Amino acid sequence: MHTLRNIRLFVDQKLKPASLLTLSGAQSHYLSNVMRCSCGEAIKCFNPDDGEFLCRITECKKNGVVILPEQNIRHPRPEPDIWLIFSPLKKDKTDFVIEKSVELGVSRIIPLITQRTNAAHIKTERFVLQAVEATEQCERLSIPTISSAQTLEELLSSWDEKRHICFMDERRAGQDILSAFRQLEGSPCAVLIGPEGGFTDSEAQLLNSQQYVTNINLGPRILRAETAATAALSVWQALNGDWQTAKEAL
Repeated sequence: MHTLRNIRLFVDQKLKPASLLTLSGAQSHYLSNVMRCSCGEAIKCFNPDDGEFLCRITECKKNGVVILPEQNIRHPRPEPDIWLIFSPLKKDKTDFVIEKSVELGVSRIIPLITQRTNAAHIKTERFVLQAVEATEQCERLSIPTISSAQTLEELLSSWDEKRHICFMDERRAGQDILSAFRQLEGSPCAVLIGPEGGFTDSEAQLLNSQQYVTNINLGPRILRAETAATAALSVWQALNGDWQTAKEAL
């Protein structure tokens, strides 16, 4: 194996030793024209079904870069089942939420349209690209599912009540976060973060009328939406996620 470049790509194809793969046009362009890779160089490729492989670049053709998976270096393993529901913010802040939630192990991201949502156009295609990039950088094996944007009413009308919604209430009137998450240990959950300016009274009442919603207090200070998302997911990971087993996975 030649020198290993610090390059890691999600490959939506079967990865198995000695089976040549032609990468997508975008990935081929990235390797050939951005990273200036050449034949014989080694990179890492992964997906949640096959794990992660050391791969060698065998051809750099105009119609696609060809790689050869040579060695499996990480096998698939279960990941935490935690979702994030958030109201898209201004561009940079939304980018931050997507990136950090991927790093914090979220398995599904649901953009939520509320009465105070401060985003003119919600482009979930962009969210998918950001999720892939963040996954490649943080060494996850799976890409979070990005759902279509929906209103609060649409979300609740089709919600599976077996999954608990942890409503991070900016009014600071709910249960403390440690107690709430400890009580939900082992249960499928979704963290719900509102828009800048918070939920309206009618939206908060609608949420709190659902038996599967727990109103949670994030402390004595009002947090920005992007801070609340990162803080809530971090606490959930520490109590119920895979942070405690991280060393075992290495």
